Amino acid sequence: MRFLDLCDKEVVSVGEGRYIGHVRDMEFDPVCGKICAIIVPGPGKYLGCFCRDYEYCIPWVKIVKIGPDIILVDICENDMQRKI
Repeated sequence: MRFLDLCDKEVVSVGEGRYIGHVRDMEFDPVCGKICAIIVPGPGKYLGCFCRDYEYCIPWVKIVKIGPDIILVDICENDMQRKI
């Protein structure tokens, strides 16, 4: 699977059943090259588009399932926020 294939998928929290967003970046382990986390931008401040305060950093081990059009994650919102 390519990174662009992941970017097209919606990320949804299994526990809350809430739409989180689309994948925009990934974190890699520089030593072994494995994927550590996926990065999803947080909600925008103005009209839902501009000036994001934080992003969601979702560890790779918290991904439950990657389907044809969705990525299911088992994590709550407070555990995955990271200040930009």
